Amino acid sequence: MADTTAAPATGKRKTQIGNVASSRMNKTIVVEVTRKKAHPMYGRVVAHTKKFYAHDEDNTAHAGDVVKIEETRPLSKMKRWRLVEVVRRSKLAPEVTATPAAPKEA
Repeated sequence: MADTTAAPATGKRKTQIGNVASSRMNKTIVVEVTRKKAHPMYGRVVAHTKKFYAHDEDNTAHAGDVVKIEETRPLSKMKRWRLVEVVRRSKLAPEVTATPAAPKEA
């Protein structure tokens, strides 16, 4: 008798690690992924850069951060990736701190 409780085999989703180039859009970041490859004829290492638009639900990533993104279903015209985690924060990223409102004096 076949075991029918086994989960169906699903493919692995592609992941990329890159730098956030822009975080100016709401819930969207632009991630630049650079890969290095040897030139087929000359052997010199050449860097290829590609930009990906990724969904950032909580607006947690800022420009300069190193992030991990994962492939997903199409979310808009250009967004096909989503933010998985922020691997390393940039030293230039703004730090958000909640400050209590001071009472007004009349």
